[in-house]
Amino acid sequence: MKNVQYKVVILLVFWLSNLQGQEAPGAKQGKSVLLLNGTAHLGTGEMINRSAIVLENGKIINVMNALTSTINNSDYDTVIDIKDKHVYPGFIAVNSTLGLMEIGAVRATEDFEEIGTYNPNVRSIIAYNTDSKITPTIRTNGVLLAQVTPRGGIVSGSSSIVHFDAWNWEDALIKEDIGVHLNWPRFMKSSGWWSTSGDSKKSKNYMEKTKDINMFFDESLAYSKASNEGDRDLKLEAMKGVFAGNKTLFVNVSYVKEINDVINFKRKYNLKKVVIVGGYDSWMVTDRLKENNISVVIQHIHSLPNQPEDDIDLPYRLPKLLYDAGVPYCLQYYARMEQMGTRNLPFVAGTAIAHGLTYEEGVASITLNAAKILGIENELGSIEAGKKATLFVSEGDALDMRTSNVVIAFIDGRMINLDNHQSRNYNKYKAKYGLE
Repeated sequence: MKNVQYKVVILLVFWLSNLQGQEAPGAKQGKSVLLLNGTAHLGTGEMINRSAIVLENGKIINVMNALTSTINNSDYDTVIDIKDKHVYPGFIAVNSTLGLMEIGAVRATEDFEEIGTYNPNVRSIIAYNTDSKITPTIRTNGVLLAQVTPRGGIVSGSSSIVHFDAWNWEDALIKEDIGVHLNWPRFMKSSGWWSTSGDSKKSKNYMEKTKDINMFFDESLAYSKASNEGDRDLKLEAMKGVFAGNKTLFVNVSYVKEINDVINFKRKYNLKKVVIVGGYDSWMVTDRLKENNISVVIQHIHSLPNQPEDDIDLPYRLPKLLYDAGVPYCLQYYARMEQMGTRNLPFVAGTAIAHGLTYEEGVASITLNAAKILGIENELGSIEAGKKATLFVSEGDALDMRTSNVVIAFIDGRMINLDNHQSRNYNKYKAKYGLE
């Protein structure tokens, strides 16, 4: 009994130590706020040099040009002068495992993958951890929202959209179970490993694996059309929304052969909403993607080319290639050390700007474009009247790591605490070693 009590005490101490320093959610907005004189990057492709943005009751009430509008500061409870600063919509981390894994080396902190091959009924939102120490560090670079996405198997499960200012997953939830995630078989496989690339060879069982997927979808489609008055099959039940058009099918796929097969797959099952995730070769089939109304969540562009014959800068130019072709797209940060690395999402957009996108197109690639793909563009993704007041202010260019410095951030109109354990350690040791 004493040993049991001892273990309980140890666990309690560990739990409390992990909670130490966690930022409490911001207080509900009770007063009107005017953000005045900032350079507003609206996310729509437009920019206002001297803006006036009004926030009230968690919503954006008005967006004005301060140079051409009559503004009476006394009409607002709080006026914040942000002259020489920049305002952006909250950046959106698409296809993310934030809140599903804390420490990669500690198995108990991983909850992004379920046992099994076909798991459409697995809901990532249930596992989302609002006490993560990672997410407070992510939002200090303006990333305020995420699509929490499962991994593993052939059908990984369903994703949901959250914001990073909540006591629990119910409070964090923006939109529940928006899509099902499918890992399409690889047509080409590399013989190397992550540190040393090898020759790419055709997969011997590609056709067999795609046949298995078709069989699962055949069964799911038949189930969706049946009355199902008897016992419910939870896995097949979770697929109904894919066929009804209520859920998006997110398909992880890279090579042109695979992309063409996914397009044919969409047409075979008459799927309403299909999004390609990765899409390395998507620039080769832009006409088919547009014809079939398929968007692309572009692979992490800070990467090397997949093929020796590809241009060295092809990953960097991919956003521009899709933009010019008129294919709906957004950027993501899916790479090694994904969770902590997501803080660099804005700088991925900065790289795309350096390789062809205009600045405002780069902002849209991680804001409104992402919101449209996720189906939340009526509420979030841009600074427009009527939308949720989820935005932030940076002293410099938020897409440049040399100048980005987020000083104010709002989620649903709540001013959030931008402190985190990294900034506290920075200040602690700066003081210790007399570097103030």
